Amino acid sequence: MKRKFAAFFPVYLLSLLIAFFASCSQDGDGPLGVMPSGTSIKGEGYFWEASLDSGKTIHLLSDTLYVTLSKIWSFSNCALSSIGLYKSIEDTVYVIAPEISIDVNADDCPAPVYRPDTTFKMILDQDISKKVSKIVVKNEVDSLLDSIKLRRGKLVLDTFRIFLDSSFAVHDSLPLRTKESPSLLRVLDSLTPRKFYWRTLRANCAMRVDMCEDVVADTIYPTSWSENDTALVPVRYACASADSVYCLNTKWEYDSTALGKVNERMDTVWHTSTYYIENIPSCALLNGFLYGGFTYKSKVTFLRELFVPDDDELSCGPSTKKDWVAYRLESNKVLTEGNKGENKTLIDSLYSVWKSATVAPDTLVADTTESK
Repeated sequence: MKRKFAAFFPVYLLSLLIAFFASCSQDGDGPLGVMPSGTSIKGEGYFWEASLDSGKTIHLLSDTLYVTLSKIWSFSNCALSSIGLYKSIEDTVYVIAPEISIDVNADDCPAPVYRPDTTFKMILDQDISKKVSKIVVKNEVDSLLDSIKLRRGKLVLDTFRIFLDSSFAVHDSLPLRTKESPSLLRVLDSLTPRKFYWRTLRANCAMRVDMCEDVVADTIYPTSWSENDTALVPVRYACASADSVYCLNTKWEYDSTALGKVNERMDTVWHTSTYYIENIPSCALLNGFLYGGFTYKSKVTFLRELFVPDDDELSCGPSTKKDWVAYRLESNKVLTEGNKGENKTLIDSLYSVWKSATVAPDTLVADTTESK
């Protein structure tokens, strides 16, 4: 009896499983449809962010423009049908208005809230209106998301070598400049007076090397000063004759109990600026600027890339003046007028100083030997 039950039980269990799955199986079962009754819907999605970039500081008409759309909503990852870049011109503005086309049907794969980033590469038509000076990208609600300035012209890369005379290191010679263009101009901006205090400190020789008939006081001033402390200045007695020394440098002993009176030493801090100055075509501007080691009595190499606009270019600058640029070497910045006319007085003053400044020698003087 037990053997019959043991043989019957697996068959019974298998029958129950078949009956269970059969009771759950109906025609049409499977994944739920995206749209009821297989309805197909076509429409438009939207995007939240967009950017324009050419990978260059100045975007020229012939440059490739990259349009990137971010956070795109297209219902699902299979419903995105196409993206169209529709262009139009509004006065002086070239408008790019992308449109997201979607097609939703029962065959779609569900994945709501799809937000990919998509980048398009485009080149503007060369016969675009001369009045257009700006490119913008908008979304479906006519919201400006990004813009880029459009320029017409060419980039000119040049290398200049300018000789700096040793007089550039002398503050009393300022303002001073090199001749013609491009040139360097160094000016004295301001002076800051400072007062230092010091007193003498007796120094005795512990080991004499040579006896001197006559000695002179030799005051050793420090190489640096502090405005908050009184510097101790040793007073040594050295041989009057420059050919002999009567004490080793390491054998001086200082007596801190033998101090002289406190003295004052006036000093002046010279605040100077150095400018690279060049006459440029009207409405041109610096696109790149590099320079090598800056030392006096030698030549300095400058690498400059200049944007030169076409004759019909409407946009201008930014430069120091319409046909003159000044690049401040200390701050590595072009001196320009602000939106509210800031720096105009400084620029006009600098321009006058440059025209009237003393011109330093611009050639190296080499020793020559006459042949006999």
